[in-house]
Amino acid sequence: QVQLVDSGGGLVQAGGSLRLSCAVSGRPRYDNYAMAWFRLAPGKEREFVAGIKWDGLRVLYGDSVKGRFTISSDNAKNTMYLQMNALKPEDTAVYYCAVGPYITQQSMSVRKNYDYWGQGTQVSVSS
Repeated sequence: QVQLVDSGGGLVQAGGSLRLSCAVSGRPRYDNYAMAWFRLAPGKEREFVAGIKWDGLRVLYGDSVKGRFTISSDNAKNTMYLQMNALKPEDTAVYYCAVGPYITQQSMSVRKNYDYWGQGTQVSVSS
């Protein structure tokens, strides 16, 4: 059974930084997998933020976070991270980590490709 526990959210002023973590326990049924962050803001659909292939050789970012957010993973610790810099009020959302099979780099942005999800961590950015 794969379980994801995401953490690190909080309240920060615009321009500030946060680092989210996603601890993964258990082993996915596929060896070639992707990990990603999505976010859900009130009144909006769940949005792709960033994805990374299990070996770190492929990463993908949503257009709204490019140049500000960095995704990384530490396989020894079975943990994925999202470093968020230059935060904006529009980044306010619940952030979810996810794990699913790796298909292509672009497919990492597709929500339905993910089988396992964390419980979410709230990020609030004040203006």
